Amino acid sequence: MQFRIHKQEKEQFIKLFRHDNVDRFEDRFKVLEAFLKTEQHLTADEMTSLLGTEGIDLEPEFIRDTLKLMCRYGFADKNRFNNGELRYEHRHLGQHHDHMICTKCGLIFEFENHRLEQLQAQIAGDHGFHLLQHKMELYGICTDCLKERALLMPLVSAKQGERLVVKAFRGGAKSRMRLLTMGLRIGDKVDIISNINQGRVVVAADFKRLVLGRGLAEKIMVQQQTDDI
Repeated sequence: MQFRIHKQEKEQFIKLFRHDNVDRFEDRFKVLEAFLKTEQHLTADEMTSLLGTEGIDLEPEFIRDTLKLMCRYGFADKNRFNNGELRYEHRHLGQHHDHMICTKCGLIFEFENHRLEQLQAQIAGDHGFHLLQHKMELYGICTDCLKERALLMPLVSAKQGERLVVKAFRGGAKSRMRLLTMGLRIGDKVDIISNINQGRVVVAADFKRLVLGRGLAEKIMVQQQTDDI
């Protein structure tokens, strides 16, 4: 089945690109062939490296331009998961899938759910909306990353979007008093609004937004909630 689809993709690529007199056709066809061999979601730089492993030396800008053309002609789709780097994946006509993305290791998992597709169309129709296309991205932590994760961890290690429970405060009485003054107590449930690089950690607790320096966030020990879906 996969071989037949890829053969068809190559035939259509040849027909469309040659019909439109796209330059450097042979080199662009090499990009397509390498692209079809992988099921990964690749950046342009990763595509360049992949071609390099096959002994194909093409300019990065040429590869980037070819990927853009492949999107324009419907051979590839581009996504920027979690506002990260632009990634390219296969686009097989008549098929649709959505994505789950691990915020820890970056794993991208494709899934299809017919009932979910029907429900989305129904919801659109209930609001008088004619659905043309959609994109669903679910962010979380994959099974392997969950296995590696400590049950108790400092708040500074939490990922954006997580819901956690405050279990303990580390540090001296001054730090504890500061946290209590801010309105944060043991047993409070917190939502991680943002935790980017070395910046401050923003959380929501009891309908309040709290901004914490990384040093202070390091002293707050949290655990994943077990009663949430």
